[in-house]
Amino acid sequence: MSPIARITAGLIGLFAVGSIGLDMWISLSAHPDRTFLAEFWRLLRCFTILTNLMLAGLCFWVASGRRVAPFWTAAVALWIAIVGIVYHLLLARDLSGIDWWPDFGLHTFVPVSYVLWWLVFAPKAGLRFVDGLSWLGWPAAYVVYALGRGALDGVYPYFFLNPVKSGWMGVAGWSAGLCGAFFVGGIAMIALAKLLTKGRPHPADAALRDPQLR
Repeated sequence: MSPIARITAGLIGLFAVGSIGLDMWISLSAHPDRTFLAEFWRLLRCFTILTNLMLAGLCFWVASGRRVAPFWTAAVALWIAIVGIVYHLLLARDLSGIDWWPDFGLHTFVPVSYVLWWLVFAPKAGLRFVDGLSWLGWPAAYVVYALGRGALDGVYPYFFLNPVKSGWMGVAGWSAGLCGAFFVGGIAMIALAKLLTKGRPHPADAALRDPQLR
């Protein structure tokens, strides 16, 4: 990728990590009895935190100049976009002061900036509609993880994954609906990627024609 693409990716990754760090600092300041590791483990029950960490890792990988497959840059774009959409539709809180900053970073700035980065800089050739099914793996795995942690300690991160509040049928319905949203969003992204790369040669085809690219 171009230097500007790598630099921008690195900045987005830093903002994601910084937002998580600020969130932890605020929480530890309010609860000095908690340890750093205990607070970090508490945050790791949230899809938002896990997905932002995944995004940061990918962004730092890109910033270092390493190659990353279009499958993964698009997958992270889908997952972080759903983070922002679900938050603003179902979970948004009225925050002010310093509490507002990490909330804004994790649920608004990082999702919007990464999706824009994907649209402008990320390679998109070679994505297949079947990838939309593969991308369901992460949200499905998270549902199992969140329910497993909740069964052990009685704490569920979201109301729609809380069988005590929503019932198991409610959890199943919400999980199916959210997976459906991920699938539809993934198919839309793949269709957009195909539209944006229409008429451009696939990298593998270009390598066959140009020996210098092999």
